[in-house]
Amino acid sequence: MSKLLFGLPFILLPVIASGQRPTDSTRIHYLKNFTVNGIRTIRGTGHLPEEREGIIYSGKKNEVIIIDSLDANKAINNTRQILGRIPGLNIAETETGGFTANGIATRGLNPTQSIEMNTRQNGYNISSDIYGYNEAYYLPPMEAVSRIEMVRGAAALQFGPQFGGLVNYVLKDPPQNKPFEFTTSQTAGSFGLFNSFNSFAGTIRKWSYYSFIQYRTLQGYRPNSHQQQLSAFGRVQYNASGKLSAGVEYSLLRNRIKMPGGLNDSMFNADPKASFRARNWLKSPWNVITGYLNYTFSPATSLNIKSTYLFSSRSLVWRNEDGGPGVLDTIDPSTGEYIPREVQKEAMHNTTTEIRLLHHYKLGNTSNTLAGGLRYSYAWFKRQGGGEGTTGSDFDMGIQGEYEYDLDFTTTNIAPFIENIFRVNKYFSVTPGVRFEYLRSTAKGYITDGEKVFTDNNRNRTILLFGIGTEYKTSRYTNLYVNISQAYRPIDYAQLTPVGITSKIDPDLKDADGFNADLGYRGTVSNFLNFDIGLFYLAYNRRIGTVLLTNPGGDPYTYRTNVANSAHKGLESYIEFNILKYLHPDAKRGISIFDAFGYTDAKYTSGEFKNNRVEAAVKYINRVGIIYNDQRFSATFQVNNVGDSYGDATNAKFSTDPVAGYIPAYTIFDVSATYKFGRYACKAGINNIGNKAYFTRRTDEYPGPGIIPSDGRSFYIGISGRF
Repeated sequence: MSKLLFGLPFILLPVIASGQRPTDSTRIHYLKNFTVNGIRTIRGTGHLPEEREGIIYSGKKNEVIIIDSLDANKAINNTRQILGRIPGLNIAETETGGFTANGIATRGLNPTQSIEMNTRQNGYNISSDIYGYNEAYYLPPMEAVSRIEMVRGAAALQFGPQFGGLVNYVLKDPPQNKPFEFTTSQTAGSFGLFNSFNSFAGTIRKWSYYSFIQYRTLQGYRPNSHQQQLSAFGRVQYNASGKLSAGVEYSLLRNRIKMPGGLNDSMFNADPKASFRARNWLKSPWNVITGYLNYTFSPATSLNIKSTYLFSSRSLVWRNEDGGPGVLDTIDPSTGEYIPREVQKEAMHNTTTEIRLLHHYKLGNTSNTLAGGLRYSYAWFKRQGGGEGTTGSDFDMGIQGEYEYDLDFTTTNIAPFIENIFRVNKYFSVTPGVRFEYLRSTAKGYITDGEKVFTDNNRNRTILLFGIGTEYKTSRYTNLYVNISQAYRPIDYAQLTPVGITSKIDPDLKDADGFNADLGYRGTVSNFLNFDIGLFYLAYNRRIGTVLLTNPGGDPYTYRTNVANSAHKGLESYIEFNILKYLHPDAKRGISIFDAFGYTDAKYTSGEFKNNRVEAAVKYINRVGIIYNDQRFSATFQVNNVGDSYGDATNAKFSTDPVAGYIPAYTIFDVSATYKFGRYACKAGINNIGNKAYFTRRTDEYPGPGIIPSDGRSFYIGISGRF
């Protein structure tokens, strides 16, 4: 069925992209030309304009999703329903297994905690460290999000060099004509779900504010999966004049998660809901403070400054990987107690300031746009682990003795960039750009393995990144785009330090680098068609990994080095066609079919694993849906068909190693609906209608080890109101 639905839009596209449709001459109305300087979407999914809010998007592959237009389970941030229309998006559905947020990736990259992405909120970084520990433990609740912007590949020049590009969660703005507005949403569902979201917003003269508080509790699909979470946010902005505005924001997360642990293949096949870990706990309090200033010098020139301070942590007490998931956590008959757990603690701090300037200018008879800026970031990170914890079962971070490792890391980054849109004529534009990165990384501390090994490692490097994009307008709202942009991923904290005295690091270890390239055709036609069809190529050079070697004395040791190169190529397409709007342009109802399809051929091109598939790289992802909407009621039925992948580069089907092995393909079905009446709305849905047992992630450590099962069938129902 999904293949048929995928093919149908391609058959129709040559006809409907021309804008032709059944018409009645008596219904034709001639309108004056008009320009939309903003986001153009069809049913909430679309593309960003050439430039917006000081940022250039011309020639770049991008998507934008308007959250309020979606039928989705926003109470638990159901990623496949909210972001599922981004073609080729691979989702690590592990939030209820111990991760604090589902991770995402595209083009065969690693989706775990979005580590290959540049993750932002309102344009500023919210991951623990831009480079040293680029993992997303915090995401805002989707009920607070206005839109999600995603820029693939060529985001490197304006945001950073991550291979996966940018994902930016833009929170809602306050109403401009009300001093106070209260919004509330209460949701209940399967596995003990209760979510309460409440926001307060308004504008009083030159002041505006927006805030929310969210509380969520969830027992979880598997035993030993209890979660409690409190999120909050506050923003106050002062609009001094039409030219100057300034504000401050604060984001907060407090949580406590009981983790059910991982399974091996036989455990999962016997009972995917099983849990053999009852003493694993995590908490990750998150704090982000941001100040910003926007100043418009003239209609042609604007300045934006954002400065952010993140102070957060992660604390973990667990019975983890000793012996793998097959070793049960049971009471030792000789002592009458459990064995001691392991304790890990991480403290994360970073400060980041970004300055952006946008200037429009004339060059001959054409209008051009220049964007430039500078980022300065300093991060310090403390990691302690391997501490012998208690034999108890509650959340207790006490240890006996000292930690097996105690490490301090820092990362300093200075990065200026510049891009320019050269509009050759009203149809064709070229956007070259360059970004310079200075990085300094330090590591100090000790690792104990029989004896203490002290480390003191400093690295300095400079990287120059180039990119160029072109765009040709085939009509007012459709265009062809081509771009290529360099990318790189620096050595992170874990890779700077050996994991024990028998481990060694290549003294010539180099950062991974490569590039992204895109060729595509996208746009909207009237109010009935939205499409983006493109090809991509991603080169990922010098992937860092660990190999097993033997010294002259015959003793084995692990050696961390640049193992191999990989190449990722494929197709990404999104097509949404509103049948009723096509047949009847003035219809107040709509029936849409959408297909988000991604095909990725990601393989190693050198080294020991040449021609093997890259680990976690899913070959195809196809999400097909049908949407009905009128002025009061909307509903979405979605089919999620995700191909297979492998847990490691050996492409082993079966292994005693918990991270290695096969990750089978799966197909699941979701349905969700919304009914609006006055200032209220009711929402309900069923996730994984067929109760499919599947998983998206194998892990050798947190929160496993082993397979982390995804959720089975679940229901939710809720009500919201605006006052």
